[in-house]
Amino acid sequence: MESKELIEKVAERVGRSKDDVKKLLDGLIIVLQERAEDLDSVAIPGFGTFEAKKKDERIVNNPSNGKRMLVPPRVALTFKVSNVLKNKLK
Repeated sequence: MESKELIEKVAERVGRSKDDVKKLLDGLIIVLQERAEDLDSVAIPGFGTFEAKKKDERIVNNPSNGKRMLVPPRVALTFKVSNVLKNKLK
């Protein structure tokens, strides 16, 4: 499902305009980005938790030429499904 279709489906469900739903989803994305920058988590009850995890720098071997490379540290956003949603999917 693409974002356009998601916006349409949510707008139908909540009885709001597509523009309102798009603004809400854009706002959610901005909050997730801000929290990820602070290495904080965002929990959505009944859905799951978005959590930012810092990955340390590491040395890897390039398989094509065998040279060692340094991979810089980065922040990865992970998602853990809530038990409520997990049980509904079973």
